[in-house]
Amino acid sequence: MGKVPLTIKGAEKLRAELENLKSVVRPRIVAAISEARAHGDLKENAEYHAAKEQQSFSEGRIKEIEAKLSNAQIIDVTTVHANGKVVFGATVEIENLDTGDVVTYQIVGEDEADIKEGRISVGSPIARALIGKEVEDVVLVKAPGGDIEYEILAIQYI
Repeated sequence: MGKVPLTIKGAEKLRAELENLKSVVRPRIVAAISEARAHGDLKENAEYHAAKEQQSFSEGRIKEIEAKLSNAQIIDVTTVHANGKVVFGATVEIENLDTGDVVTYQIVGEDEADIKEGRISVGSPIARALIGKEVEDVVLVKAPGGDIEYEILAIQYI
């Protein structure tokens, strides 16, 4: 597994989720399994099977987060010397040249992406088109619905 790029906020969010899973969710599931075992026959005990399924999901997520954090390349965009270019972690304001719509996106790792919050994955078509470009550059994004041209209005490293 290669290095997983993460912003500082993304890494903190994963660490918080991991801490919650280990200190809150895991003990709650263990208690539920204990209680379900006390009810007797495990073959037909729906509570036991549900708790075991939750345990399996939770432990899988813990392993997944631990693997991502151990392979993470945490990037502090405020310290990156990008010389005015779009890089991982940058917040970019772009204008759709066909519609005039202006949107702002931060380019983040795959796990941090949330379009509703203005965070797009570094692997998305828009991010791939923007990386390495500068303010006033026009980029062509090959989107599933067709090609779209955007002009870069501003780049921030926040």
